[in-house]
Amino acid sequence: MNIQQTATDVQKTIIHETAIVHSSAELGAGVVVGPFSIIGPNVKIGDRTRIDAHAVIEEWTRIGRDCHIGVGAVLGGLPQDHKFQGERSYLTIGDNNIIREYNTIHRACGEDAATSIGDNNMLMAYCHIGHNCDLGSGIVMANMVGISGYVLIEDKVVFGGMVGVHQYVRIGKLAMVGGYSKVAQDIPPFMMADGRPARVYDLNVIGLRRAGVPPKARADLKQAYKLLYRSKLNKTQAIEAIEADEGDIKPTEEREYLLGFLRNVKFGFGGRQMENRR
Repeated sequence: MNIQQTATDVQKTIIHETAIVHSSAELGAGVVVGPFSIIGPNVKIGDRTRIDAHAVIEEWTRIGRDCHIGVGAVLGGLPQDHKFQGERSYLTIGDNNIIREYNTIHRACGEDAATSIGDNNMLMAYCHIGHNCDLGSGIVMANMVGISGYVLIEDKVVFGGMVGVHQYVRIGKLAMVGGYSKVAQDIPPFMMADGRPARVYDLNVIGLRRAGVPPKARADLKQAYKLLYRSKLNKTQAIEAIEADEGDIKPTEEREYLLGFLRNVKFGFGGRQMENRR
């Protein structure tokens, strides 16, 4: 059976004869389900999404429109957490996502809790997203990135290959993480980080430019970066210096977001603002 869509059957749902689709699953118009794939109970898949061969979509998974799920991907699997007691929880995936070969993304711990992924993301082969994670939109993960549970990744973050991210880490929007990095603490927005452990080493100027951040705001963030990471000031002193120097570093939306992110880190544990103090 040919599962390739044509212009004449783009709105026709095509299920390969070897696939297994549970009777309670809801498939939108133009969905394609490839050979030997399994769609479990209470799954919803949006229009024109393509499920390649040998993929498994587990119970209580929601996938949006125009997504591509690669060969062997397992979405909505049970969380790898001893606290999980079989309660109903969800995996929700937005629109226009590319989730390539052998990705694993787990649903959440906690009654009616969800692991959530936004729109227009690309997860390359062999990535893992743990339970209760919250991913924004426009994220790119190179091969074999591993994200532990309860991680927050904001919009347009870029990961190199083989990055490992500790549980409860928050990574701010438009950050970049170099390949092979070990991320055990929060990475502020707009920054580039690398290493084991990952440390901030520069401002993501190219990413800011591509995102349409105005030149003056980019220049202000560059000055803020120098005070935060290239001066002899500690973080508290650097934040105070940035706020006091409003003549040169204007209080833009980007600046306030960066400073608010940095202030919140001290309320958490181990450099992770989302982890409760012990």
